[in-house]
Amino acid sequence: MIEQVKEMPKKRGARRTEAAPSHTLYQKIEGALLAMAGIVLLMGIITAEALMPAAANYSTAASDISHLGGSDPPNSVIVQPSATIFDVTMIVGGLMVIVGAYCLYRAFGRFEVSIPTALLGISALGVGVFPAPTGGVHDLFALLTFFVGGVAAIVAYKVQAPPLRYISVVLGAIPLLILVLMTTLGESFGLQALLGAGGSERWVAYPIVLWLVLFGGYLMGLRPESPWTPERLEA
Repeated sequence: MIEQVKEMPKKRGARRTEAAPSHTLYQKIEGALLAMAGIVLLMGIITAEALMPAAANYSTAASDISHLGGSDPPNSVIVQPSATIFDVTMIVGGLMVIVGAYCLYRAFGRFEVSIPTALLGISALGVGVFPAPTGGVHDLFALLTFFVGGVAAIVAYKVQAPPLRYISVVLGAIPLLILVLMTTLGESFGLQALLGAGGSERWVAYPIVLWLVLFGGYLMGLRPESPWTPERLEA
């Protein structure tokens, strides 16, 4: 007599466990891309600044970061190789963040986190494609980079464990607060008077770059048994 064995349906938790490798793969790829994007942006800017000749009168205190790609129109001055290094840095970094945002969505399924991150990548890409000599288009992308970068760092607390989630909020709040104060107070803003326009802008940009490196490293090191993995956050 042949005995028929009825297969029991898999439990919900078992299905989630089977899906874990896919989530983990996207999580690791996302972490590597975001961390590398932050490193590329930071080191690319440093390299472009170091190669600016003294005759260009470029300084971190007085000059915007975007002026590495050329001065403002109409009489723009483009200094090589700094301009090319800066433009390529922004393009490569932006593409990494865009792909990382896609992996972020595939891993966590959180539109509210992945969309601001994707917009950060798109705006950074736009800064490289449309450098400062292009005028208004560049200014729009630069402002968008700072704004959505701060927002992305803040909303990322939803997929981060403490204490990083609190550090992430602080790093996102710093550029947004400075942007508001610089817009409302102008030259009377204390930080701008102390550090110059360029120094103040770096206080807006670098917290976002640091967040990319920290968030990426966190995702690469997130262990499967952690309660903050994508699978457990979905539960």
